[in-house]
Amino acid sequence: MTISSVSKSPKVYGVEPRWPALVALFAVGALHLSLPPALSVGPDWLVLAVVVVLSIPAVVTHRIRQYAANQMIGFALSGVVTLALIASLALLVHALPQHRQSPIELLRSAAALWLTNILVFASWYWRLDGGGPHKRMLREVHSDGAFLFPQMTLEHNLKSKTDASGWRPNFIDYLFIAFNTSTALSPTDTSVLSRWAKGLMMIQSLISLSTIVLLAARAVNIL
Repeated sequence: MTISSVSKSPKVYGVEPRWPALVALFAVGALHLSLPPALSVGPDWLVLAVVVVLSIPAVVTHRIRQYAANQMIGFALSGVVTLALIASLALLVHALPQHRQSPIELLRSAAALWLTNILVFASWYWRLDGGGPHKRMLREVHSDGAFLFPQMTLEHNLKSKTDASGWRPNFIDYLFIAFNTSTALSPTDTSVLSRWAKGLMMIQSLISLSTIVLLAARAVNIL
């Protein structure tokens, strides 16, 4: 009599929808497409095209449960949009003293870069916190991450009353962190625990502050 050992796949405690993160990346490509040609490196459609091309294997690898490959493709996606954001901001800083853009174009460009900043860093927080979305789903409770969400600090009886037992962050939670970082230039209700998260938030705040300061300086110059 032979005993065959059956390997069991890890238990997944819930399934997080991936479409919000993909929508955010497509929005980044569309925002880059709306920028003036002077603020784009290469064709203005290049970022959106790269996002579309890389999204196909990202969806496929997730469906066939190749999570390591899916994570690497996700890093490549986030890296591309991050480089595009930094390049456009550098071109904006270079072009500002030369007064090449009209006030309306400058306002639109600054708003597009500000929104792009939020979406790009929300994507990074979502991909990196707790080992990524798949590893977060393997845990019964989200207790090991770079961010201390308010739901994680509740006592057991309060978690049961507020339906926070077994709570895990989704993309919208990281989007909220990124939005607060770009508006208040600091986290609000969520504490930052990891050094990499603190570094990324400093970079995001610096980009947001640079965009706001450049816009204000141009407005004062116009007045």
